[in-house]
Amino acid sequence: MNRCPISYQEISEGSYSKTGLNRLNPSLTNLRPFPFSRKEQVREAQRRMTKMSIAGVQPKLSAQLSIKEEVFKVVDKHGSYILKPPLNDYENVPENEDVTMRMAAACGIETPLHGLIYAKDHSMLYFIRRFDRIGRTGKKHVEDFAQVAGMSRDTKYDYSIEKVVSLIDDYCTFPMIEKMKLFRRVLFCWLCGNEDMHLKNFSLIYQDDKIALSPAYDLLNSSIVLANPTEEMALPLRGKKSNFNEDIFFKYFGVDRLGLNEKVLANIREEIQSSFPEWTRLIEISFLTDEKKEAYFDVLEQRKRDIGWI
Repeated sequence: MNRCPISYQEISEGSYSKTGLNRLNPSLTNLRPFPFSRKEQVREAQRRMTKMSIAGVQPKLSAQLSIKEEVFKVVDKHGSYILKPPLNDYENVPENEDVTMRMAAACGIETPLHGLIYAKDHSMLYFIRRFDRIGRTGKKHVEDFAQVAGMSRDTKYDYSIEKVVSLIDDYCTFPMIEKMKLFRRVLFCWLCGNEDMHLKNFSLIYQDDKIALSPAYDLLNSSIVLANPTEEMALPLRGKKSNFNEDIFFKYFGVDRLGLNEKVLANIREEIQSSFPEWTRLIEISFLTDEKKEAYFDVLEQRKRDIGWI
């Protein structure tokens, strides 16, 4: 029995479930393999890098979904999706990002439509629908926190979580709502071994006459990707990047820095803890290798111990 890489449902035949295809578009009844092999995807991303607005460290492709041709088509402009090819030097990165984003959604973090698709050589690549697009050509204004803070790609680590809180106070229409989102997101990233949440991985979105945190993106367990990471968070909290505990997160960060009350924090704690069984299920049925699944579980267990939740 196979599993659909978009819906995670079991399927008896084909590559995708009806539910998975419907998530992309209700009119889609089939999805052809992405017409680039693993090596060709990286080369194509490098070739188009100067033409697209999504260039970064990881190779990316801008794409539109053609319902008529039943395939993702690479474009230089007006892409509705971002595609991330597998990396030669790091195993299971698309699969890692996909399951981590599902885990985030399971504990109340807003995420865009995302999933995995097959390429013509049966390799897998990750897709995510762009939340800064309206229709085929319209755009919503989005700024990552490096832009908001006047920092650059080279200085995206030269900041702190406390300063991020100040940006929310200065720019967001309803700061307390966004602070609750930030708390949940920062705690989730730490629990799941995401040690690379720098300034460019948080954004503000301007829509409906208000400014808020954008949906989450670029969430993955970097701890099982990088060999022997020495830090637990990219941006320091209370002057440190590792050796965190519940008191630091809930009292110092939640109460002292964010100004959240105990009832709100207790609800967030309960919602995250109650999602643990679903996290386990998602990892177990994910497209990670068995070795990476075990490594993911090890990180989660260690972080739960560190915060006193085991």
